[in-house]
Amino acid sequence: MYKVVIVDDEPLIVEGLRKIVDWDMYNCVVVGTASSGKEGIELVRSHNPDILFTDIRMPGMDGLSMIAALRSEYRDMHVVILTGYRDFEYARKALNLGVFRFLLKPSRMKELNEAMDSMTARLNESVDNEEDDSINDNTSANNFVVNQAISYIEQHYREKLQLTDVAKAVYVSHWHLSKLLNSTGKSFSDVISQIRIDNAKKLMEDSSLHIADIGEKVGFADTAHFSRVFKKYTGMSANEYRNNILSGR
Repeated sequence: MYKVVIVDDEPLIVEGLRKIVDWDMYNCVVVGTASSGKEGIELVRSHNPDILFTDIRMPGMDGLSMIAALRSEYRDMHVVILTGYRDFEYARKALNLGVFRFLLKPSRMKELNEAMDSMTARLNESVDNEEDDSINDNTSANNFVVNQAISYIEQHYREKLQLTDVAKAVYVSHWHLSKLLNSTGKSFSDVISQIRIDNAKKLMEDSSLHIADIGEKVGFADTAHFSRVFKKYTGMSANEYRNNILSGR
């Protein structure tokens, strides 16, 4: 049996889908429903479904980020967006992230059946052929998640930021985000350190700021740590770097 999760903040839509689709005919079972994106992600992590029906315009949730996160972390899951949000560009981006179907509310029974026919056919193929990369490629979703994570770090690098904080912000598990960052050749520590050092270099142009103050402003807990990291990424001490800037004026 293929597992299905339904996520929508409209109870009528959730109940309607549960009742209107002949799940048994498609060898499917609805293993859970949720009324928010956050609950939906928790359900997906609990059940690892084969199919997800979800809205993308729910309170407290960035729809595209949620879709990218789910497609990145659960590459074999087929995602169907069921929404009343009629925007072609948004739909294009969602499909580019690997969404299987983008259906507008209210969807006709014919559209739902066509989506189920196609998804279960592909699921059957993947079982027979073990895995089909042409169907399940999630490169776009991975890139989207990485870019969102870096953007979040750039906005919050001054804080005591942990990998778990960033992962939560982009809707993936911390181990998955770590894997995605490592695939780019950089660890989480590398990314945040480079961002902090780049911003420290800008602040050093202000001669009124002490080195210790600059380290604190960009998120380092103590001057010694700041000095070590600065030399690692620039090849010179913070004082040497500043003297080079000032002597070049």
